[in-house]
Amino acid sequence: MPWDVLQMAVAHCMLHQIPPRNFTLPCMLLNETVLSPFSAGAVESWSGLSREHGASKPKSPLLTDEESFLCCLRNDSNIDCSLYRASMQARKFIPSEISTSASQEKDSNWNIECWTKGKLDLLICTLRFLGLYLRADLKVNLFYAVSELSLGDVSTSSLKGPVTAAQCDCSEYGGCECCVPALRLNYTYIMWLKMVVGVTPLWSPLMSVKPIDIVKPEPPLNLHLEMTEEGQMKICWSDPVLMPFRLQYEVKISANSSENGWQMVQVALEASLAIDNMLLGSSYLVQVRCRNHHGSGFWSDWSTPYNLNLGAQVLYFPPKLLTSVGSNVSFHCIYKNKTKLVASKKIVWWLNLAEEIPQSQYTLVNDRVSKVTLFNLKATKPRGSFFYNALYCCHQNRECHHRYAELYVVDVNINITCETDGYLTKMTCRWSANPNTVLLGSSLHLRYHRSRIYCSDFPSTSPKSEVKECNLQKNHSYECTFQPIFLLSGYTMWIEFKHLLGTLESSPTCVVPADVVKLLPPSSVRAELTRNVGLLNVSWTNPLFANSDLRFQIRYAVNREEMMWEVYEVSNAPTRSAVIEVQNLCVEYVVQVRCRELDGSGYWSNWSRSAYTLVKDIKAPLQGPEFWRIITEDPIKRQKNVTLLWKPLMKSHSLCSVSRYIIQHQMSGNTTWSEYVDNGTTCSFPWTEHTHTVTVLAMNSVGVSSVNFNLTLSQQMSTVSVVRSLSAYPVNSTCVILIWTLSPQMYVITSFVIEWKNLNKEEEMKWLRVPPNISKYYIYDHFILIEKYRFSLYPVFAGGVGKSRATDQFTKAGYENENNSNLYVVLPIVISTSVLLLGALLVSHQRMKKLFWEDVPNPKNCSWAQGVNFQKRMDIL
Repeated sequence: MPWDVLQMAVAHCMLHQIPPRNFTLPCMLLNETVLSPFSAGAVESWSGLSREHGASKPKSPLLTDEESFLCCLRNDSNIDCSLYRASMQARKFIPSEISTSASQEKDSNWNIECWTKGKLDLLICTLRFLGLYLRADLKVNLFYAVSELSLGDVSTSSLKGPVTAAQCDCSEYGGCECCVPALRLNYTYIMWLKMVVGVTPLWSPLMSVKPIDIVKPEPPLNLHLEMTEEGQMKICWSDPVLMPFRLQYEVKISANSSENGWQMVQVALEASLAIDNMLLGSSYLVQVRCRNHHGSGFWSDWSTPYNLNLGAQVLYFPPKLLTSVGSNVSFHCIYKNKTKLVASKKIVWWLNLAEEIPQSQYTLVNDRVSKVTLFNLKATKPRGSFFYNALYCCHQNRECHHRYAELYVVDVNINITCETDGYLTKMTCRWSANPNTVLLGSSLHLRYHRSRIYCSDFPSTSPKSEVKECNLQKNHSYECTFQPIFLLSGYTMWIEFKHLLGTLESSPTCVVPADVVKLLPPSSVRAELTRNVGLLNVSWTNPLFANSDLRFQIRYAVNREEMMWEVYEVSNAPTRSAVIEVQNLCVEYVVQVRCRELDGSGYWSNWSRSAYTLVKDIKAPLQGPEFWRIITEDPIKRQKNVTLLWKPLMKSHSLCSVSRYIIQHQMSGNTTWSEYVDNGTTCSFPWTEHTHTVTVLAMNSVGVSSVNFNLTLSQQMSTVSVVRSLSAYPVNSTCVILIWTLSPQMYVITSFVIEWKNLNKEEEMKWLRVPPNISKYYIYDHFILIEKYRFSLYPVFAGGVGKSRATDQFTKAGYENENNSNLYVVLPIVISTSVLLLGALLVSHQRMKKLFWEDVPNPKNCSWAQGVNFQKRMDIL
């Protein structure tokens, strides 16, 4: 079939508007016989339309001075085929204008009803044929095109879009159903029908419709009862889907389900209707239907019947309630005991069947309805899988039905904090909610709206708000980023808690990005210690995009594994530097700086990169190190070698470091020489002279130590024995007491040196120097008392080191030094204490014997005591 000719033909016919009800439309056969009164050109044109595929294209369409085409319409008496001009407007199609009787054999009438499905996604037209039997070779198509113009502005020349054919299903007896998908509700659809019986085509006049004008909604859903604050019952329902227009409703009620028993109650514009409370005692049924409130379109089917009978024994309003912490809520109930409603004054309320609610919180709404009000609610604590409190309405004799009302109390006091980055390009907001208190099936969203400048004194939510996408973090918090931002605008934000039971909102907060800036940290931080004074000088550079008036915090610590930070604050530093007094000058300090606005707005910046001080020597070391010697003899070479050992200087003595040690040697004949030790604390040399004096000096970048220790090695003095006895007493595994006595001598002792070593292990010898005026010393070390140790005591004279006294074992019998005055004091105390303790034990023993014999049973009266020798047992005791 030539589609271009078809489009030109139907584009200039009169359009008949489809009404929102069924109507009858004629279809007729287009052939040369019917069109004989017209010109040959017209016959040729329409003959081309009536042929099947493969027909030749007409030579030329019917054209006059003003474009016009032939269109046919059947009226009461005949078939009217006329020329219609392109300028003719659409007219409404009135079903009474069309006769339902066929005047010719090959013609037929079609009964048509079109409506838009309730989900607004499909236009459906059903066809019923009058005067024509449904044949197997029948093919029906619905052709349509879409126009953006409204019905009143559509002319027959406005059809310029593509023509689409909708397939029709003729499986039903005596009719067909055609579907037009993907609707544009507010566009005008131009439609016509073509039916082919065998090879004979039948056509309908043009029809036009707006899908939104013939909507047939789905029936209302979820019929249920609710109660007003005044105790008035009402039947409520929900719209099936979201409609682009308001709906009106019809409600009917019946005492039985028969067709004749239904009574229309009222037409309502709201999705509820108040009813008489007395209807609750009987089995009344209610149904609702809906349509466009303007009256156009179709009524929906009736909803599923709802029974008003209070068969549940108790009815709560609301049955479930979602609210926020700190709010006050009210519940209503009607209690039915078997067949009678209980008077409201006999109703009591319980919470979780564990806590009776005081009667002061009851309200008698009427003689059948009781109300309870709960004040200042706290968040519901989850109990297993239950996230609500159960509220029970009971009879005053404590008869409770198993049904209850559910109360969900959610804490929506969520704190929202925001900070603007130091580059002033974005604002990041954070908030968190306890995952244990979030109801299953709920969702949390951050909503916001922006004012042009600053914040109002009392921020409030706005219907023009937007949802901001936030990302869930690992710590159950949320993070949202605003970019770009308006620095001086007020961003009002709140958290929206959405659940099937309702929507809650947190208190709104307003943020100005310029007031919550987290500055960039200061840069170019430097730190330096001043010599001899003890001052830490810190300098820095202010961050970018920051005002000149800033507060600073400086934190500093000694650089070690566990740093103990100290904080120093500067209110305003125009010189961008600070001086801090420190105690220790010989350590490395770590310094960091951060800043914020001087007026306190915004946040502290992150800490800057660390700056480190250099350790510099303050002055030359105060003294050289203490040292000792180890002498080893080589019998083969007949040579003695001396190894000097010294302990590193403390920083308080080295001020602040030691770069090297200088060992000065002086021998008989005033021969001197020096050697240097850069790394280590030992030095070895051969002892060849009878007398050899050694001095160890410490050196740093400033100079050498002025106070130093000397040690003279003298072969003559090494034979002098002044230590008469030496004893070692173990106190515990960490302490040993060394006690010694001296013989009368003529030499002046300058100090003692104690050596000790574990003989069971290959350990280095340990030593320490002690004053010359003592005869007892506590040595603290890790001792294994079952192993063998060697302790040695060397007297040191000005002219050399004397002969040592040594011991290889611990003394356990007590202090053996009789000349030690401390022992004379301690020993009598120990003896007297022992005597007292022994006497106490004897007295206690006698008392036990006495008590025991008093309680010994008489063998004559006690069977188990017969044959027992109690005297022998007492001896054992």
